[in-house]
Amino acid sequence: MRIKHALLVLALIITSWGSWSLFTKSAPVTLNVTQGDVNRGAYLARASGCIACHSATSAGGRALAGGAALETPFGTFYAPNLTTDQEHGIGAWTLQQFATALRHGTSPDGQPYYPAFPYSFYSKLTDQDVADLWAAFQTVPAVAKSAPEHNLSFPFNLRFGLNIWQSLFFDQTEFTAAESTDPQYARGEYLVESVTHCAACHTPRNLFGALQHQQQFAGSASLLQGEGSIPAITADHLKQTGWSQSDLSYALQSGIKPDGDVFGGSMAEVVKDGTAYMQKQDLQAIAYYLLNRK
Repeated sequence: MRIKHALLVLALIITSWGSWSLFTKSAPVTLNVTQGDVNRGAYLARASGCIACHSATSAGGRALAGGAALETPFGTFYAPNLTTDQEHGIGAWTLQQFATALRHGTSPDGQPYYPAFPYSFYSKLTDQDVADLWAAFQTVPAVAKSAPEHNLSFPFNLRFGLNIWQSLFFDQTEFTAAESTDPQYARGEYLVESVTHCAACHTPRNLFGALQHQQQFAGSASLLQGEGSIPAITADHLKQTGWSQSDLSYALQSGIKPDGDVFGGSMAEVVKDGTAYMQKQDLQAIAYYLLNRK
């Protein structure tokens, strides 16, 4: 309720705010790389959660055809169609439009996306990774079906308010790795902070639904209806609860925790459709970074 009340206040501010300069659209993104690798892109589509979020396979849907429901306190979001269908998917998009969606959270028609789409993390993908993802999406068979419209309550259905939200909370700075001569740490940092966007679930949010970066990885109440709380994954907490690098890497691959229990809720889906397909060295890098994060 506190989030709803806070966003109601924000909506009232938005409707009375005369400073329309905040609504200036970001310039389109131009990549330094245009040639992508399909196999690397397919790998990234798994690792970054694209397939998990945009495939309603449990309801008989096709891969990346959208329609999967995300029930939250704000209402229900439906992941859009990412197949090559020209009308219902992204088949009519260009690489530049795709990059702008990932980097700026803006659609080809200039509309801001809801942050249920974790573009604040994807904005930090390298040019090559964006091009690789695009190359992979070009191979997805077209599915001529639109995802349902989001079913959001007031004021969350006021899409133009997202311009204000982005101006306040969306940091578009490029990813910069911490100074480290350890390649495993550097790789883990990039994967955790961008590709696998662990903070999206494991970090608390403020009254406006934005991440509280000063409490990164400190655990959070889940925004998904009925899921409860999500545990902390700070280095101190992981070590105090007995996780080792090999345990964490294996759990991300298998879904099985050191005590023999298994991940539940959305984390089970993350493993099943995402991290289970990742290379061993990347899982090791993720575990190493989380356990040694500075």
